[in-house]
Amino acid sequence: MEIKRFTLNHIGLFENLEIALAPTEKNPSNITILVGNNGSGKTSILQALATSLSWFIARLRTEKGSGNPIREDAILNSANTAAIEIEICDSLGSSANPNKSETGDRFQWTLAKTRTGRNTQYTSQLLDCTRLAHHYRSALTDNGQTSLPLIAFYPVERSVLDIPLKIRTKHTFLQLDGYDNALIQGVDFRRFFEWFREREDSENESVIPEDILKELRLLAETNQDVWQRLNERNASAKDRQLTAVRTAIHRFMPRMDNLRVRRKPRLYMAIDKNGETLNVTQLSQGEKSLMALVGDIARRLAMLNPALDNPLTGDGIVLIDEVDLHLHPSWQRSLCDRLIETFPNCQFVLTTHSPLVISDCKNVLVYTLTNGELRQLPSQYGQDANTVLLDVMDTSIRNEKIDTELNDLLDAIQDSKLTEAKQLLAELTEELSATPNHLELVKAKLLLRKQELRHENNY
Repeated sequence: MEIKRFTLNHIGLFENLEIALAPTEKNPSNITILVGNNGSGKTSILQALATSLSWFIARLRTEKGSGNPIREDAILNSANTAAIEIEICDSLGSSANPNKSETGDRFQWTLAKTRTGRNTQYTSQLLDCTRLAHHYRSALTDNGQTSLPLIAFYPVERSVLDIPLKIRTKHTFLQLDGYDNALIQGVDFRRFFEWFREREDSENESVIPEDILKELRLLAETNQDVWQRLNERNASAKDRQLTAVRTAIHRFMPRMDNLRVRRKPRLYMAIDKNGETLNVTQLSQGEKSLMALVGDIARRLAMLNPALDNPLTGDGIVLIDEVDLHLHPSWQRSLCDRLIETFPNCQFVLTTHSPLVISDCKNVLVYTLTNGELRQLPSQYGQDANTVLLDVMDTSIRNEKIDTELNDLLDAIQDSKLTEAKQLLAELTEELSATPNHLELVKAKLLLRKQELRHENNY
């Protein structure tokens, strides 16, 4: 399942906004990125998509289920009514339609909202949404192991890790529970912890404990065939869903490995970082945020795709607001590539303020938002961060006052105003005394010296 395009009518800042999402013919990756200043409408777009998609989840659960309505405060201030139109491409729906045409895999629905006491301009049309959900319910009726598409929205407030010491409310972890809180809360780490512990308890009943495995290894040193069979038996007993989560986290954070629950001296979640066992609460905010995000995507994929040998290959739609939140620049730089490598069949719609996110992955589709207007950007792949800051994000690469003074200095040198240049250089050197090896100052000094020598030779 993937979104081909959607239209917002009188939603947020947008009077009429139509967006096509990757993959497209020119942008074959599965990632679309929205950039823009704070208040440009990036979050409103993700929320609108989450609202529309909530109706598919609701009608997958029950035939007449109701998703989330458009909030009245989401309607454009000057408008009385609003609508979200979405076009979905889905192969399962297509295969379930014996009379399909060339566009038989397309499903379109409209969700509308009118202010109280106002005349209606748009009306909700949810027939295709109901039809698509019916295809999945029918498939589940015939085969309880049918894969379901992941649909999840991770808002900015996703980064809190709340690990309970006691589980007071018992939840179920059936296939459809993979949609619980997926569009209203983002990372539900309490549920993640409970799910992980339950599956690990089952896993521990089947695998050979590590301490016993070490003893058996000593006994089997003289017989490599026996040792190989022990390893194979232990590997086959590993829980496939837990393996998917651990694999996803390790791909994003190679220094992290072996996520597990410890029960003594108290209940907590542990992970190995560079070979040292830590409580996950000891990790940095960026590490915790990324681990929770990636772990939650992997967990939901594992629940929704019980029959897949590798649940990470499941498909779906994932919306992430400010994907660079709390992440070190080196992680921002590789984030999109790792999303594609780890979750190859998921479609991602991301927002970011980081030039590194949009310049270090090939074939992503990037839009910039300004004053309610949308513009598709040419590929930024391979551009340096300073160029992206200037050209895309309209942001100076350094402090504006210092930038102006440096430009004045370079202009004075270029125009052979040597006395003025020396004065400007002295003032800047004093102002930047805390950074004596400032690269631009070093360059300016060399240029000034060349001009002085050229001036001396002329006389």
